[in-house]
Amino acid sequence: MSNNQANSQKKEGVTVNKLHQEAPPLLSIQDLNVWYELKRFGFVHAGYVQAVNNISFDLREGETIACVGESGCGKSSLMKTILGLNWPTKGDIVFEGKTRLTELKGESLRHYRSQIGYVQQDPFGALAPFMTIRQILEEPLIINGVTDKAERAQRVYTALEEVKLSPVEEYLGKFPHMLSGGQQQRVVIARSMIMNPKLLVADEPVSMLDASVRVEILKLLRNLQVKHKLAVIYITHDLSTVRYFSERIFVMYAGHLIEQADVDTLLDDPRHPYTQALLDATSDPDAANAHTYRDIPPGEPPSLVNPPTGCHFHPRCPHMIPGECDVHEPPYFEPNPGHLVACWLHKG
Repeated sequence: MSNNQANSQKKEGVTVNKLHQEAPPLLSIQDLNVWYELKRFGFVHAGYVQAVNNISFDLREGETIACVGESGCGKSSLMKTILGLNWPTKGDIVFEGKTRLTELKGESLRHYRSQIGYVQQDPFGALAPFMTIRQILEEPLIINGVTDKAERAQRVYTALEEVKLSPVEEYLGKFPHMLSGGQQQRVVIARSMIMNPKLLVADEPVSMLDASVRVEILKLLRNLQVKHKLAVIYITHDLSTVRYFSERIFVMYAGHLIEQADVDTLLDDPRHPYTQALLDATSDPDAANAHTYRDIPPGEPPSLVNPPTGCHFHPRCPHMIPGECDVHEPPYFEPNPGHLVACWLHKG
């Protein structure tokens, strides 16, 4: 694909995805924008927070993508919109090639949400403290119309077995505070799987856990994905776990998707200056790094209420091209097949 073709596809909101093309997309994000209106005194319009801008991609059955970037880059806004908790300002989300999020309401919206499991970052905050584990897992079944008590009991039992909380009988009557952090997160995962979803959104699922149990939880998620052929969106800022858990990586900065590629290509050969800085800032257990200076770009991410012109990263970029990066927003360029980067350095 030429640069001109890649640029044209971005402008038209068409996904450029060269992996898993033999299967139709389970989820298709089409030129998605999510802006939050700001109001002064509760009613006077005062602008917008431009959380997500012009993002397009496809996700296929059984595929895992990682969405990475620092806090405030738009990862959570993207995730909440996919879950149907936010509404697109522009663009659309298409599920299974036929269900458009912007056309859903009532029962159809509830059914759409039931097809997407959600693993929260903080397991203790995600579980109602006054409900037993049985009640927590039964709740989504009741909400979605599973009226048969025997069926609910069987599905709760199976869900707890799948997340390795056994003997199951010992956990059903417990409350969340009676479990460890790792056990609580297993309950969260069990709840996310209780409706047999086709897509799982994992929002930094191990960041609140002790290091000793992080690998166990990631292995559990990977095993569930393989067993149920789940598509997974893995939201994280921890690049040390991405290579193990994901096939593709999307890098976000200030609401924009600035680089995407398969996991090995992007981690071994990052092309955007921000991605390079993000990788340089990743912690490494090598003791020699204690004496190594890391040249990280200065400054802070820009305001999403009044973002800079051109490339949003240009005020911090050590390779900024005056008259280009600070004026014109870069389209996607393709330095290698399937590796897309929104940076004027790759115009050539």
